[in-house]
Amino acid sequence: MISRRDFVQLAAATAALVPAGWSRAFAQQRLTQNELLDFPSLGNVTLVHVADIHGQLLPLLFREPSINIGVGEAKGLVPHVTGRALLDLYKIPPGSTAAYALTSEDFSALAKSYGRIGGLDRIATVLKSIRSERGDRVAFLDGGDTWQNSYTSLQSKGQDMVDCMALLKPDAMTGHWEFTLGTERVKELVGKLGFPFLAQNIRDTEWNEPAFKPMTMIERGGVKIAVIGQAFPYTPIANPRWMMPDWSFGIREEDLAASVEKARRDGAGLVVLLSHNGFDVDRKLATRVRGIDVILTAHTHDALPDVVKVGKTLLVASGSHGKFVSRLDLDVRDGEVKAFRFKLIPVFADAIAPDAEMAAKIKAVRAPHEAMLKETVGRTDTLLYRRGNFNGTLDDLICEAIVAERDAEIALSPGFRWGNSLLPGQEITREDIYNATAITYPATYRVTMSGARLKEVLEDVADNLFNPDPYYQQGGDMVRVGGVSYTIDIANPMGNRISDLTLRATGKPLEAGRDYTVAGWASVAEGAEGPPIWDVVMNHIGKQGVVAPRESSHVRVVGG
Repeated sequence: MISRRDFVQLAAATAALVPAGWSRAFAQQRLTQNELLDFPSLGNVTLVHVADIHGQLLPLLFREPSINIGVGEAKGLVPHVTGRALLDLYKIPPGSTAAYALTSEDFSALAKSYGRIGGLDRIATVLKSIRSERGDRVAFLDGGDTWQNSYTSLQSKGQDMVDCMALLKPDAMTGHWEFTLGTERVKELVGKLGFPFLAQNIRDTEWNEPAFKPMTMIERGGVKIAVIGQAFPYTPIANPRWMMPDWSFGIREEDLAASVEKARRDGAGLVVLLSHNGFDVDRKLATRVRGIDVILTAHTHDALPDVVKVGKTLLVASGSHGKFVSRLDLDVRDGEVKAFRFKLIPVFADAIAPDAEMAAKIKAVRAPHEAMLKETVGRTDTLLYRRGNFNGTLDDLICEAIVAERDAEIALSPGFRWGNSLLPGQEITREDIYNATAITYPATYRVTMSGARLKEVLEDVADNLFNPDPYYQQGGDMVRVGGVSYTIDIANPMGNRISDLTLRATGKPLEAGRDYTVAGWASVAEGAEGPPIWDVVMNHIGKQGVVAPRESSHVRVVGG
């Protein structure tokens, strides 16, 4: 593929720049905006895609997972290929810009050389450059998880992200975490967007009518394009049902097929699914619903430097946190895609100039909170990261804080994938904690739970992640645990994956009939009580001063 070659050429051009001790300034000398944006254009349509920004206005550090297990037919396939195996698969040189952006390999060292990635002001620059080159051929689409999970998005109830994204002029978006703002707030924001919020798979529970516009038709480069929206189908399970009681969700495969057929009848030459299903769900969907030319996939935060073809359908995975912008050029003729060219553009903040208009808007949004957000809470002596199937050092720190501050034997923390990474020696600010915890249901509860019930909880979440049928996966990572260790056999059937549950404080197996004190956060139950998780974590770090969580071995994985 030309697209993969472009990405590898950029990687190879910078692969030798980061021997130990070499400076970031030197590494950045030859990493330029022109190189990052260089693209031999093709055809009459350009799709530009971002997804899973999670409220992040500024550039950040974000480590990709070192473990991402695929099951069933997805076993061994991308995006379930990580680290050195991914570099080998795509022929990406170790130590290169692409290696840093796409993997966890040598993350701390490469981060010091290549710096932060993302930022809406840099994304604005990328988008304006593409539009300047391609004119009326460009459609810009937002894959959702945009309005929540930072301090300013929480305080403004999504308004900060709505206002900033408006400057990018999307043609459509879909959603997931947006719905945790509650029904009325979502309706209010959607009504003022100025572009469609699409979700063909959400129904009004009273009348079974579409709750949102299912599809929009736009014309680019002389081609009629149908964009169909697919919101996260398991929102009321993964998030509180009581926040969206009047809407029902689902994959709704038959309804999607009907929308595709309608689009073709209405003259669409290109059908695009703007999806928040998660990659494996979309890969299966592409085998079952005919007529979709492109699926812009999201939710599972996968970043792939090439498209994945399923039959005639092209799957694009654009990563998360604003780290990447996907560009897909298409030659569309006679109602089908004749040729395509793709580039996953890493948004290196030191190489791409910030757009002045967006930078000014971000500054205004953040101004009332800037001083507070920059306050130092403590310092980390080890790498803090979150992403991974089972645990990350940042998750371990959160669990440690819950056990200590809530006087619990066991801690549970959800398998969220969002939040920035921090390098060894870096100060931990209030904003860093909010970036990992900012949700609308933050209470840190404290309950008693039997050993048998805890195993049931872990088994249930494990099946959501490792069921061999993607349609039964909810796309999250495994619930994080503190105070206990266990073994998980990925290959076992539902209800039989978890064993060797042990209380770490005593080294003794958990007793099925005994009650334990368990604390956690992000309960989907209405009325959960307790201090907000960010206060719990900040208090703990403040008392410690310096934290140093290390790679944990409290989850033993077999059968993967």
